[in-house]
Amino acid sequence: MSSLFLTPDRSKSKKAPLGGSKQASACVAWGHFPLDHAPLSDEAAYALIDRPTDQLLAPAGALRDKGHGEAVSFSKKVFIPLTQLCRDVCHYCTFAQTPRKMPAPYLSIEQAVEIARRGAQAQCKEALFTLGDKPELRYAAAREALDAMGYDSTISYLVDVCKAVFEETGLIPHVNPGLLGREDLDRLRAVSISQGIMLESASERLCEPGGAHYGSPDKLPAARLETLRLAGEAGVPFTTGILIGIGETRRERIDSLLALRRLHRRHGHIQEIIIQNFRPKPGTQMAKTEPPSLEEHVWTIAAARLIFGAEMNIQAPPNLQPEALKQLIDAGINDWGGVSPVTPDHVNPEAPWPHLNALAEATKRAGKTLVERLALYPGYVRRMQQWVDPKFHTRVLQATDGQGLAYAGEWTAGSQVPPPSNALLWTGKTARSPQAVGELGSILRRAQAGRALGEAEIARLFRAHGSEFAAVCKAADEIRAAVNGDTVRFVVNRNINYTNICSYRCQFCAFAKGRGAEDLRGKPYDLPLDEIQRRVLEAWERGATEVCMQGGIHPSYTGHTYMEICETVKQVVPEMHIHAFSPLEIWQGAQTLGMPLKEYLQRLKQSGLSTLPGTAAEILDDEIRAVICADKVSTGQWMEVMRTAHAVGLKSTATIMFGHIEGYEHWARHLLLIRELQAETGGVTEFVPLPFVHMESPIYRKGRARRGPTFREALLMHAVGRLALHPHVPNIQASWVKMGEAGVEACLNAGANDLGGTLMNETISRSAGASHGQEMTAPRMEALLRSMGRVPRQRSTLYEDVPEAIQLRAREARAPIQPLQPLMRKHVKREKDVSLA
Repeated sequence: MSSLFLTPDRSKSKKAPLGGSKQASACVAWGHFPLDHAPLSDEAAYALIDRPTDQLLAPAGALRDKGHGEAVSFSKKVFIPLTQLCRDVCHYCTFAQTPRKMPAPYLSIEQAVEIARRGAQAQCKEALFTLGDKPELRYAAAREALDAMGYDSTISYLVDVCKAVFEETGLIPHVNPGLLGREDLDRLRAVSISQGIMLESASERLCEPGGAHYGSPDKLPAARLETLRLAGEAGVPFTTGILIGIGETRRERIDSLLALRRLHRRHGHIQEIIIQNFRPKPGTQMAKTEPPSLEEHVWTIAAARLIFGAEMNIQAPPNLQPEALKQLIDAGINDWGGVSPVTPDHVNPEAPWPHLNALAEATKRAGKTLVERLALYPGYVRRMQQWVDPKFHTRVLQATDGQGLAYAGEWTAGSQVPPPSNALLWTGKTARSPQAVGELGSILRRAQAGRALGEAEIARLFRAHGSEFAAVCKAADEIRAAVNGDTVRFVVNRNINYTNICSYRCQFCAFAKGRGAEDLRGKPYDLPLDEIQRRVLEAWERGATEVCMQGGIHPSYTGHTYMEICETVKQVVPEMHIHAFSPLEIWQGAQTLGMPLKEYLQRLKQSGLSTLPGTAAEILDDEIRAVICADKVSTGQWMEVMRTAHAVGLKSTATIMFGHIEGYEHWARHLLLIRELQAETGGVTEFVPLPFVHMESPIYRKGRARRGPTFREALLMHAVGRLALHPHVPNIQASWVKMGEAGVEACLNAGANDLGGTLMNETISRSAGASHGQEMTAPRMEALLRSMGRVPRQRSTLYEDVPEAIQLRAREARAPIQPLQPLMRKHVKREKDVSLA
């Protein structure tokens, strides 16, 4: 192992004594640190050694806030001590035992699974395997136990235990087995989501007689750094860190941190840096050694943050400084590590884990919000294809949100599960009025002034938690109040999905019926024209001013079909507003006739088409579309249809269907395209967030998608949509079908001002598993809005007032006649060149 991995370049350190270079010295002395993504140079890092702790706190905290906002994370885990035998004799350790003190050298697979099962019942997601380093090389009892079980090494046994725990409980293994070669790293990568080894210290001096690591061959810095290097080559997300107070100097701590930074810069595999404080334990050689002071701990955390920069995860275990959690946060940590509601900390048994409610409260008192993560940090979750064995992909996807944190709460779009109470508190009328500061405050002020935000700024808004989340919702609601007042509008309409037969293979769609394995429940249908007319007439009698019509892409449909449907509606109710045909249907219709988009849209308008639903957008990013709807219109084609429709005088809505495989950066790109479109054409009437309903979706059932957005994310889409699209899009709509009544109330306190349509026959969301009903009548909608203290107003599709006589029909409407299905129509084949005159 090259000395490059042990200490920084000594020539540099000699040139930078405690005062460092003039530039670095001045920088540190005045507390001026770079707050972009460029961390300190090696020279500037050594200049920290003599700097007072209080000079480091503000810049370290600012860097942490830049990279992680208000969130401080933890992993809910169980601790599985597979063996406490170890060939090392670290002078501070009580974890390692001798065979005579243990009932058996190893836990059995059944014992490990039972511990994990208790963790699963407590909603843990991580199984942390901790074990001594290669005990079979020291103890005959370990060798004999492995032989009896049919294994040649502790690592071989660990591989099988990890498999059993994951397969039987769903808990995802993280392993800390000590020094590893490349072959063992690869074997463990296949059965664990992440691995770890504490460097503890890069000081070889501590391995000499009298040092804390004397007699412990696996604590040689070169050996541990070699394991870290090999882990990087193997593409293993890795946890590491340093242990302070075991006899090292500040300079040696900087040596250690810089050695780790060099490895991470080369491979990008270090997930977190743990700054752990030594605690003396009775019965050890270091029992009477003074522990490091809190100030030393805080200084080291701040130095680590400044050395690694904004993005790195810096952790301190909360059970080792239980009275100083605020100080640890102020120093720059953004993570508490693994916390178990089930098992003790076997490495520090004298220090019980804090109760999670108490930890959340302590984190809140420090001005931050506790959030749950997996053993795999969010940045690696978002790049699973690179970092994680495929067998874990489904479990990770279905356990995480769009940021890569653990999915919070039980609420899902379209379900009857009530929203989490904390999110409702943040957005209610009696909620606190938080004032956003720093970067977030600057972003919100620019948005409220109507200035365009960048992709990174919009993505930052989506990462808001706790009081930051409340501040985003509040800022959006202030715009809503200024633009729309307390009036909430809705349209009385009827959905007519004229066919569910579709030749496309959108991976998220549970509505369409076609050939092959994509088919789900329900039978195919294709409504005859007289059935469409019957439903239109019934809707008109019930006070509807709009029919919203979309369907599958039937293989027999041509551009003529869509014109014929419009003409059919107008024949029976000329006054009915036809809100119909997604950009995909428009594109397909024009293609079948070989007609330019503009000409085809003009023909549809002549046939009676009034406005377009801006659906088929899903996520306007071709990276995502290639996965969820590869044969659908591209982002550019969707935008082309919308621009052309607006140019011929057809206004439209704009939608986003979110919460499946995409991330916050994709949401930001989508919003920027909608803003660009509206600034250019002015043709968008409202923005409609559509949370992904996962239950019956093919992509979810195949294990390739998340379970929709969390409630926090769903609210933020309405709030951030308002902020990012201001002042161009005046209306933000909340879907009662997907959000439920409590959900739409929260949305109306987070920037939304519209409840969309009464629907009468909603089938697409229900096909995917939504359970909020097929209709919300006008009286019910009005009563709901009045109970919220809002002013309900029935509107037309184009946000015009509706005559009182029609409103009266809507209020007195009887229940609709349920349509008969399946119904099929026959299609007349037409040639592309048939005259449309």
